[in-house]
Parts: sequence; C-alpha cells; structure tokens
Amino acid sequence: MQFRPLRLAHRWILRCDSGISESLVREFIRPAVRAVPSSMARRLGLCRILLLAEAEVGVTSQWTRTRSGLEVSVTTGQFEEHDIAIEMLVCLGQALWERLSDAELRAYWMVLRDEINSGVEGEIDEQALDEKRSLFANRSHANSARHLERYGCASFAGTAAEYVHCLWHDVSIRSGTNYLPAEPLRRRLELIAGWFPPDRGHRLFPPARPHLRPTPSPLG
Repeated sequence: MQFRPLRLAHRWILRCDSGISESLVREFIRPAVRAVPSSMARRLGLCRILLLAEAEVGVTSQWTRTRSGLEVSVTTGQFEEHDIAIEMLVCLGQALWERLSDAELRAYWMVLRDEINSGVEGEIDEQALDEKRSLFANRSHANSARHLERYGCASFAGTAAEYVHCLWHDVSIRSGTNYLPAEPLRRRLELIAGWFPPDRGHRLFPPARPHLRPTPSPLG
C-alpha cells in the first residue's frame, strides 16, 4: 500500500509504502532532491521516486526510464535514513550517465585516464571501487569495453551523488587507500559543477576565509 503522491522540488513526485517514516522524507529525501541543481534535474527529466519497505532479494535500488519519465525505487528496509538518500542520488547519477553528451563523456574519461596514469587506486564509493578492481583484475577485463563501461558508470554515478551530497550539507572527506584522494575528488566535483552549477542557496565548497594580515608589533 502506498501513500498519496507527494510533490518534491523540480516537480518530481514521491510515493512511499506505508510505514515509511516521516523524518526520512522530511529530513533526508526532500533536502537531497532540493539540492539537485535545476540544470541537472532538467537533463534527467520528470522523475518519480518510490520508497519501498521491501523489495526483491538482493535489490537495494534500481531505476528505469519509461514513457512518462524516470522512475527510481529505493528499498528502505533496515538502512540508515542518510544512506537511503545517498542510494537515491546514486540512482540519479546512473541515469544521468546515459544523458551526458559526447563531449562530457570524453572529458570524464580523460579525468579517469589521468587518475589511472597517476596510480590512483581508490574510488568514490564501494561499488566504483569494486568495478575498478574488476577492470584491472586481468588482461581480458582491462581490454573489455563492457567492464570499462561498468566502471565508468559506477565511478560517475558515485561522483554525481557526492556532488549533490556536498550541495545538500557539509561532508567530510574520507581518507585511506580505498578512497579517492582530495585532489582528484575536487577535480571531478569541479568538472560536474561546470556542467550543472549549484542553484542559489547551495555551495559546493565552503567560502574561503579572509586572509588576515599579521598585526604589526608596536614600535619600542
């Protein structure tokens, strides 16, 4: 059983199974969707988001494109509310990957190539890291267009989700060999911000602190 549809930002629609907490919608889904730049929302088109109490075994989230627009379904289950919103953003990133222009795809592939040539081992999230490791697991995978496409999509989807995540609220950069270092992460985020600038009231990076001149010592 689903509640009546709720209107979100960008004229998107939300439907929830009964039992979905109001705090999930109010404090996580609504602000996360509101942080999606208008230009990105227009590229994605009309979107219906379904929050499901349960789904098929092994399926956390999925998206499909129908005649009426994009449909994203996310299973809530026992997941943390913040993680549910991030999973929704990753689905949007996957759908956006298929809407990039040839020039945008070339630019993103160039970024990935530079990271690989620089020996960057980490990735934006676990899914992208798994795809990256699978890509370089053996020679046949490295030469496989299918494995390369899967890695590119997972990498971009996670990065697009993190971009909106940064616009939604302040985030902390995770460090370690499994994670993308700060410099390549910033390059990715700035690339996406150039295509889909933040709306008014949202900021990718915190404002720079004014440089304070040293106080001159008194003459004695």
